Amino acid sequence: MAEERVMNRWRVVIGAVLIQLCLGAIYAWSVFTPTLQDAGWSKLQTQIVFSVGLASFALVMVYAGRRLKVWGPRNLAVAGGVTLGIGYVIAGLGSGTNFWLVLLGVGIIGGAGIGLAYVVPIAVGMRWFPDKKGMITGMAVAGFGFGALGWVKLAGSWGSLIDNLGINDTFIIYGIAFAVLVLVGSSAMKMPPEGWLPAGFTPPEKVGEGGENFTPKEMLRTPQFHLISLTFAVSAGAGLMAIGLMKLYPIEALTDNGVRLEDADAIAGTAMAVFFSLANGIGRLAWGAMSDRLGRKNSVVIMAASQGVLLFLFIPMAGTEWLLYLGAALIGFNFGVNFALFPALTADEFGNEAVGQNYPWVFLSYGAGGIIFPILGGWLGDLGNFPLAFSICGIACVVGAVATAVVFPPSHEEASKPFSVHGFLHNAHFFDHEPA
Repeated sequence: MAEERVMNRWRVVIGAVLIQLCLGAIYAWSVFTPTLQDAGWSKLQTQIVFSVGLASFALVMVYAGRRLKVWGPRNLAVAGGVTLGIGYVIAGLGSGTNFWLVLLGVGIIGGAGIGLAYVVPIAVGMRWFPDKKGMITGMAVAGFGFGALGWVKLAGSWGSLIDNLGINDTFIIYGIAFAVLVLVGSSAMKMPPEGWLPAGFTPPEKVGEGGENFTPKEMLRTPQFHLISLTFAVSAGAGLMAIGLMKLYPIEALTDNGVRLEDADAIAGTAMAVFFSLANGIGRLAWGAMSDRLGRKNSVVIMAASQGVLLFLFIPMAGTEWLLYLGAALIGFNFGVNFALFPALTADEFGNEAVGQNYPWVFLSYGAGGIIFPILGGWLGDLGNFPLAFSICGIACVVGAVATAVVFPPSHEEASKPFSVHGFLHNAHFFDHEPA
C-alpha cells in the first residue's frame, strides 16, 4: 500500500520543464538588445546586463544549494520564481530602458531568482531517476533552452509585444508570467521517500559512478573539481558570448555582404530565435541520453573540442544566410550540452546524493565564463573585431577539452591530501573505457 502512495516520478519531469521554461528567459536577452541600442545603449552595456545576470545566477545558486535541505525544494523553487518575477517588473519601471533599473532588475535580482530555483529540478530529478541521470538532467534543463525560443518570439515576431506595448510593459508581463508558471511547476518538486529506488535499480558503489558522496569542502580540494570547472567556464562562456552576439555580429557580416539592413536583422533574429534556441534545447535532450551510454567524461571532451572548431568556422559562416542558420544550430546544440552533462558529471565524480550541494560550486565557473566572454565579445564588437572574439573562444574550448580528458575518479583519500601534480598525472587517463 505504501508503494501506491509514492508520486509518479514523471510528474517531476513536467514540473521541472515548466520551471526551466521560465528560468531560460535569460537566454532571450538578445531580443531586447536592438531596442536598447536604439535608445542609446552601447554594445558593451547590453553585455554588462547579461553578464551580471549570469554572475548573480551562479553566485546565488551556491547559497541555494546550501538552503535546499533547510527550506525544501518546493519552497526554494517558489522563492526563485517570485524573485525572478519581481526583477523583471522592476526592470519595466519607467521607460524600461534605464540602464541602472534594468541592470538591477534583470541582472542582479532576476539572476538571483534563477539561481534560487535552478538547482531544484536537477537535484530532485536525479533523486527520482538515479538510473537515468543523463536523460533526466537533459530533460530537466531542456526547458531552459526551449524557453528562450518562446520568450524571444513572443516579444518579437509572434507576439510583437515590444512593438505593440513597448519594452517596459513587456518586462512587466514577463515578470508576472515567470512567477505564476514557476509556482505551478514547483508543486511537483519534492524528494522521493527515504530509501525509495526505481524498480530493478541497484545503487552504484564504485567511485566515478556516483556511489561515493563528497562534501563540498572535500570536492574543492580535488584537482578534478578544478579541471571540470575550467572546461565548464570556457565551453559555457563561449556559448554565452555567442548568444549575446548572435544578432549583432551576423547583422554586421550580412550587411557587409550586400544584404539590406532590415533583411539582415530578420535573418539574424531567425538564427538566434529559431535555429540556436531549438538546437539548444534538442542538444540537452540528445546528449543527456547519449551520455548514459558514451560516458559523461567522453561526452564533455567531444562537445568542448567540436565547439572550439565550430566557433572558428562561424566567422566566415555568419555572412551567408543558410550557413549562418547551420552555424547557429550547431553552436546552440553544443552549448545546450553543458547543462545536461556537467550536473551528471558532478554526480558521477562526487556523488549522486550530494549533487544538490556540490553542483552549485561547479556552476560558479559558468558565472565566471558568463562575465569574461560576453564582455570580451561586446568590447571587441565596439572595436569592430567580432571575429577575434570568436577565435579566442574557439581556442579556449579546445583547452577545456584537454582539461576534462585527463580527469579520473577522485577518492576521499585524495581529497584529504595536498594536491600533487606528479600524483595526478600518474593516475590520469584520457578516455573512459566504460560509460559512467
